[in-house]
This record gives sequence, structure tokens and C-alpha cells, in this order.
Amino acid sequence: MKLYRLNDDELLDMINSQAKLKNPIEKKDVFNDEIKLSYLKKIDKIFNKGLSFYVDPSPISVNKSSNIFFRKDHFQDELNIGAKKIVNQFEDLKSTLSTISKLSNLKLERNFPIFKINQNPKDTAEYIRNSVYPKRRISNKRDFLKQLIENLAEENVLVFEFVENHNLTHKANINGFFIQPNFIVLKRQQRSLSRELFTLAHELGHYLLNKEEVEDVEINFKKKNVSKIENWCNEFAFHFLAGSYSDELDRLEKASEENNFHQNFINRISSKTHLSSLALYTRLLYKNKVSKSDYNYIKNSITNAIKLKEDKEKQERELQKELGLKSHARPPKPINSPLYINLLKTGLYEGVINEMDFCKHLKIKPDKIDQYV
Repeated sequence: MKLYRLNDDELLDMINSQAKLKNPIEKKDVFNDEIKLSYLKKIDKIFNKGLSFYVDPSPISVNKSSNIFFRKDHFQDELNIGAKKIVNQFEDLKSTLSTISKLSNLKLERNFPIFKINQNPKDTAEYIRNSVYPKRRISNKRDFLKQLIENLAEENVLVFEFVENHNLTHKANINGFFIQPNFIVLKRQQRSLSRELFTLAHELGHYLLNKEEVEDVEINFKKKNVSKIENWCNEFAFHFLAGSYSDELDRLEKASEENNFHQNFINRISSKTHLSSLALYTRLLYKNKVSKSDYNYIKNSITNAIKLKEDKEKQERELQKELGLKSHARPPKPINSPLYINLLKTGLYEGVINEMDFCKHLKIKPDKIDQYV
């Protein structure tokens, strides 16, 4: 409860709203010397720790190294229970991997220096691009993301994706976070890979500054109500993805109806950089290259087109369901960093983890283990 920052009443409200019980659970049912197993199972649906956790007599660690929620009092965004669950899940994973690396004599030292907030984010982006930005042209965004994750793994930066099912009760209100020393976690953006790529670049900025954050990354530049760190990370993310095309964008004349808002140019740059059209227009707004009214018109046009597409896809799914047709779409699988796989393989070879743990971490069936070891 301290980890999730919940008081007694908040926990009870969550249990009762989730369980939808005819007779609500009361304080005396939970905060007592004994508790019914059925109630404990309902509590575990909130915390996802497994029943053995609650009967373990060893003390729970509440020091700063155990979780970001003990290291930070405030976050950029107000985190919901779904976000806290995800963060806690990856803090646990970080602890496991740290144990594996220590027992296996593997060193995950930081390769990049820690940068300062007063250093130019554009210059920093150019420096980092030389090390991790894919050397070959990759037009497919998913392949580009995978290659970028692999390149970061070579620099001892672990990148993870988390996937949320559509019917999940508590969905996280974040799309990325960085936790020290080298963990970057992204929400799988099945419908918006440009957003996921920008989030990765933004969280890479946090890693370079060594400033932890859990947030719903918003693509903006020099927004007044955003901290200096967030502005720096957004600037870094833009220049990291845009590269030399940022100079072309700066040289544009003001976008207007007369020049069709540079739509052809924007589409071309978007395809080459994997920055979304909206992100590029947001950059033009910051540079006073488009008026606020024109920007709002463009933004509404883009978001409405996306919504129409999503509504059409939803209608098609519902029609298939009514006709009794099964969907052949497979649930998305997260990209596994080569560094993550290598850590688990080493832990398996050294006897630190067993085959069951190995398969559980990678979410694979035991008969697939030969593909990894």
C-alpha cells in the first residue's frame, strides 16, 4: 500500500469496485489478524504479487533502491493504478536481472556519459545518433524500432515493451518511463508506432540525463507548463529522429493554405524520419512557421482521419463477430532486447535461473526454448 500510495479506504474501494460484491468488504475483513483466502485473492488482483507474497515472513524492502515510488515524490503525470502496476512489474524485473548479472559476473556498466541539462540537446542528439541510430535505411517502422532496440542493447541500454490487452480493467495512463540505471520501458503502440518511437527517443533523453520519470509523453517543444527536463528530452527526441532534416524544416517558409501547408514535404520528411506528420507540424508551430489557427485545423484533420479509420476497423470487427467469423489477428508480442535474452541465457547456463523461469520471462512454451539457447 505504501508502494502504491494507497490508504485503507482507497484500497477497499478498489477491491469492492473490481469484485462487484453484493456485500462489500469492510475494514475489519482486511485489516485484522486473520483474512479469508477469498478476500486475499481479491487483494492480489490489485497487486499481482502471488499469494505466497502475503505469507512470506521476511520484511518488505521500502528503501529508495527498491522502487522509483520510494525515490520520487512527484511525477510529471498523475499515475493511475494501471501505471503503478506496470512500473512495479519492471522494478521487480530489474531486481531479478541485477541478481542474475551479479551472480553470473556480468557487468552492465553505463557506456554513455551522463549529460547535463545545460548541454545542447541537438548536439547531444547528433553525438548519440552516431552510436545507435540505424545505419541503413529502414522504411518499416516496426523493423526500425527493433533495430534501434538492438543498437541500444549494444550500449548496455535495456528497452522493453509492455502490451495491454483491450479488456484490461486498469489500463496504464502512461506510454513510457525510464528507471535507473539502464531500463527504458515503452507501451506497445500498435496503431501509432511513430508515437512509440518518439517515446523511446524521449526516454533515451532521460537516460542520458540520468533523470527518472514515468509519464504520458506529449510531443511538444518548449511548453511553458512543462519542466526543463521534459523540454530537453523532447528537443533531444526530435533531433535524434529528425537528424539533418531538422535544418530543412527550419528553412521552410511559413505554412499556409496557399502552399497547401507543405503537405508533400511534411509527408516526405515523415516517411524518412518516422516522426508523425502531427509532430512535424507541432515543430513548425514552435518555430512560428504556421499560425495557431492553421495548426489547429491541421491537427483536427489528422486526428479526425485517424478516428474514422479506427471506427471503420471497429465496425469491421463487430461485423465479423456478428457473422460468427473468427479473427485471425494475433495478439501483439513485445520486442525482446538481445541484451535481455543474453542476460537470461547466461543466468540459465550459470544455474541462477531454471528453464521454467527462462520460459516465463520470455513468455514462451518449453518446447520453444531451443530457439533461444
